[in-house]
Formats: sequence, structure tokens, C-alpha cells
Amino acid sequence: QVDLVESGGGLVQAGGSLRLSCAASGRIFSYNAMGWFRQAPGKEREFVAAISRSAGVTSYADSVKGRFTISSDNAKNTVYLRMNSLKPEDTAVYYCAVGPSVYGFGHNAAYWGQGTQVTVSS
Repeated sequence: QVDLVESGGGLVQAGGSLRLSCAASGRIFSYNAMGWFRQAPGKEREFVAAISRSAGVTSYADSVKGRFTISSDNAKNTVYLRMNSLKPEDTAVYYCAVGPSVYGFGHNAAYWGQGTQVTVSS
């Protein structure tokens, strides 16, 4: 069992920045990857970014490459998502997740947080 608690969401104007945090507790050592998904109203949940806890390998969705940066602090079991140049289409609930690997993270995430709302106004 892994518990994930997200924070850092909010309302921001287009072009602005936010940093999301996700703190993990429990059997986090069983999983080598942490990452983020998002779900916009009326749309399916989609992969955003993931990072391997052991090697720092990262993976991003094409829609956020160059704007979002994922990082982690293994000592704190925490993953971050720095979001720059935000667009209205980035508006969604952002969910933290853990999984066995960065590769295929979009399909093999095992545990999820409750989500944090990000709203980007135009």
C-alpha cells in the first residue's frame, strides 16, 4: 500500500507557473517510478510525466515537453512537477501516481493520489 498526497494546485493566468508536489508514504520502496497524470472535464485521464527514482530518467507527454519539468527528492519520497508557460488547455485535475518503471508508466501506474486542481485562465 502506498499513500500519495498532492499539493500546489491553484488558479493561475495563462503564461504563469505553478509547482505541484506529491509526498509518498508506505511501501514506496516497491516502486521505482513516480509521476503525474491529468484529467480535464469531459476527457480521459492522460499521462503527463514520470521519473525513475533510481536513475532520474524522465519521460514527458509531447504536449508538455519544454514547459514542464519533473523532479524528485528520494530522501523525502516526494516528486515535483514544475509547470511553466501554462495554457488554458492545461486546466485539469492533476494526479500523482507510482509504478514499477518509467517505461510504460502510462499503463502500469499502481497507486494514485486524490488529485489537485489546476486552473489556467486566459
